Amino acid sequence: MRVLGIDPGLTRCGIGIVENATAQNLALVSVGVIYTPTDSPLEARLLDLENQLKHWIAEFKPDVIAVERVFSQLNVRTAMATGQAAGVALLIAARAGIPVVMHTPSEVKAAVTGSGRADKKQVALMVQKLLKLDEIPKPVDSTDALALAICHHWRGAGNNRIAAALAKEKLRLKRVGAK
Repeated sequence: MRVLGIDPGLTRCGIGIVENATAQNLALVSVGVIYTPTDSPLEARLLDLENQLKHWIAEFKPDVIAVERVFSQLNVRTAMATGQAAGVALLIAARAGIPVVMHTPSEVKAAVTGSGRADKKQVALMVQKLLKLDEIPKPVDSTDALALAICHHWRGAGNNRIAAALAKEKLRLKRVGAK
């Protein structure tokens, strides 16, 4: 499975692709940051973000896209920009027919480090270790995107199995009720 992790932002949008052969054997495919010019109008920045995200999707063909859920921000302006960037990612995924999942920062931290209260440095070190990288990707937005992808590899597989089991049981109950 190939997961595209997106740490949404309007000025800097972290992006990382992680794939697996097994849940314990994750590999970095690509990582980067999409920048949009701060002196451009909002609509131009959103369009630029859309075009660059489409390019990543076309080039790397992810099976699923994991986006950080805007949980809470003290700065309303930052929260709005983050939400707008996340909205662009969600729209692109829907148009491309790619499943999308959203994870909170605490879920990502817990999945990658074992603690939902881990700091950015702890997350970055674990991303480096888990993906067997020589150095920590920079800036932190790219590391956060990789952490999102890793989180989905570990949490998403379990969630998918639960959803499949529930759907199977619902179908079984429907068949029993029809008899």
